[in-house]
Amino acid sequence: MVKTNPFGRIAKTFVVVTITARVLTWLTNNIHPAQNTHAARPNAHPAGHVPFDRPRFLEGESSLSPGPHVPRLVPRVTRRQAGVFGRSPSPRHGLAPLRAVPEDTRSDEELRTDAGIIPAERIRNFCIIAHIDHGKSTLADRLLENTGSVESREMKAQLLDSMDLERERGITIKLNAARMLYKAKDGHDYVLNLIDTPGHVDFAYEVSRSLAACEGALLVVDAAQGVQAQTLANAYLAINNDLEIIPVLNKIDLPQADPDRIVEEIETTVGIDCSDCILASAKSGIGIEDILEAVVERIPPPQPSADKPLRALIFDSYYDAFRGVIVFFRVVDGVLRPRDKVRFMASGKEYDVTEVGVLTATGEQKVDALMAGEVGYFSASIKAVEDASVGDTIVNARQFAKKPVEQLPGYQPATPMVYCGLFPVDSEQYPLLREALGKLKLNDAALAYEPEVSSAMGFGFRCGFLGLLHMEIVQERLEREYDLDLIVTAPSVVYKVKEKDGTEILVETPSKMPSPPDRNTETLEPYCRMEIITPKEYVGTLMDLAQTRRGDMVDLKFLTPERSMLIYKLPLAEVITDFFDQMKTRSQGYASMEYTVTGWEANQLARLDILINGEIAAPLSTVCHRDQAHDIGKALTSKLKELIPRQQFPVPIQAAIGAKIVASSKIPAVRKDVLAKCYGGDISRKKKLLQKQAKGKKRMKMMGKVNVPQEAFMAVLNVRDEAGKSG
Repeated sequence: MVKTNPFGRIAKTFVVVTITARVLTWLTNNIHPAQNTHAARPNAHPAGHVPFDRPRFLEGESSLSPGPHVPRLVPRVTRRQAGVFGRSPSPRHGLAPLRAVPEDTRSDEELRTDAGIIPAERIRNFCIIAHIDHGKSTLADRLLENTGSVESREMKAQLLDSMDLERERGITIKLNAARMLYKAKDGHDYVLNLIDTPGHVDFAYEVSRSLAACEGALLVVDAAQGVQAQTLANAYLAINNDLEIIPVLNKIDLPQADPDRIVEEIETTVGIDCSDCILASAKSGIGIEDILEAVVERIPPPQPSADKPLRALIFDSYYDAFRGVIVFFRVVDGVLRPRDKVRFMASGKEYDVTEVGVLTATGEQKVDALMAGEVGYFSASIKAVEDASVGDTIVNARQFAKKPVEQLPGYQPATPMVYCGLFPVDSEQYPLLREALGKLKLNDAALAYEPEVSSAMGFGFRCGFLGLLHMEIVQERLEREYDLDLIVTAPSVVYKVKEKDGTEILVETPSKMPSPPDRNTETLEPYCRMEIITPKEYVGTLMDLAQTRRGDMVDLKFLTPERSMLIYKLPLAEVITDFFDQMKTRSQGYASMEYTVTGWEANQLARLDILINGEIAAPLSTVCHRDQAHDIGKALTSKLKELIPRQQFPVPIQAAIGAKIVASSKIPAVRKDVLAKCYGGDISRKKKLLQKQAKGKKRMKMMGKVNVPQEAFMAVLNVRDEAGKSG
């Protein structure tokens, strides 16, 4: 029997108690509310200064506990433990009694005054809108650099373009927000909340959402290229949102810049006053100070309601693996603090806010509270991605239970223009693809998807996009960010079949289109109004392009003696394939386009099926106009003949509308020389071998399956171009 030393146990217990007492003493001296409130700190921020790095000291709360997952050491000490250490004669072992945290009932203005936060009348929310490559992101870099929002060692080109795809392609894909502190010439400090927006037509929904969170906009126009199609579209969006527009002529240091001509063009085309237009060069830093002063002087401050209950508008979000859904929002009324219980009005779900902060150029920065008129983010450990939707209204759950408030207007849902199928190469990745699409939709509200089953590719999703570029970006983001290997089917638009009794059926996939069309039904397709702005020397070739795509001219305007605007009405199906690329090719890159969907029109449409060895390949089916069926079928069968490998038997490839074959081609069989071993002798021996081979190939053709490579499913992407060349 082993004897134990009781004195050793006593010594160990004494050491543990001593260490525990020292830890509690340190916590008492460093975290006690009486010593750590904002009012008692000698280095409290003076009035007029925004404390970006101010700790979230709340009465009785530890600054070491940012969320519910971190243990709160002090509040969990029991009264018995406090009494034991409180009896010690040494003052180091004393622990002050804990106090309950009272509810903060201060108003918006009182909170701003007590915390030294800049008042709402010195807050400016604005965005930058422009055509592609007119210098939006570069101008945002100069504004951040001039206001000192970014240190020189952290400064880089396109700072707000955080995605790798944005830097690789040189375009802005996502709206990005940044908070700047600017000391104006009047001596006051101002908070400038900047939102950088995309310029491509496929990401116009990002622009519309950012405009709803602002009171003003910088309309940037290239001093050499002038007004482009997206310049007009974005300017009209800003006007419809009743924003204060500040015109900025960028790139004035270019040799070909002509500011006087561009100013006149803006006034004539857009219809806004450019008498106080700002001349600038974002690359060289010219006019940046003038832009900042114009933002302060001309853009109105937000009009918050300090005494009203909380109402906030969600304009963006993303999914974080550790914190859940991170919501970007603008506070319209009231105030939002950590530990508030919020309610999402669309889903009805309630969550406890764990973190509130602002968006800076280098990341997210925690703050004590966000007041009415401010833009920021919050996290609440939201794991269900469908609970936080863009355009939803956030309210305080406790205030809402006492007195319901009116929901904010939000955003109009984006209408997809292009549809395609997304299928995982490995069928086991289907659950991963479903989860990835749900998380990606948080960050890309224009994406729409629903499950789809294909006999050729298995389980996948039918996805809707705003354009071909949007489709490419979503595919690349899914493959890069979620490590998926995907197959993308050919893009198509939605058609409508109208029955004789007036019933309308939406056809989202070509396989659902009746073939051949019933005489008692009417097929409709979406049409769009397209505006093409081009130099006058390319008017003829662009008119020819529009007419070959079944376009009808609406108007021809001369904006200036050197620039024209073509207005056409075209089927959307003719636009979404390669119209943009062909327009850029024919105009040597100078033309720009903008289109809006106008409605549905009846047309002679038919489903063109592709038969491979007598079997319909559903993923290769497409919907086309009857007059183009022969050219498209011929181009498609020729393309498939190049892509499908040769078999042991001849493989016919046919394009058909119903039972009518409109085009065909044949892949010859791989030749096997069965006479190689016959060096001579009777000819009947050779004939017998050839007849035996012919019977075998006939049997293989009846029973054999043709493996179609994945490249063949993308062949219809270039079918319009091939059909145009053959026609």
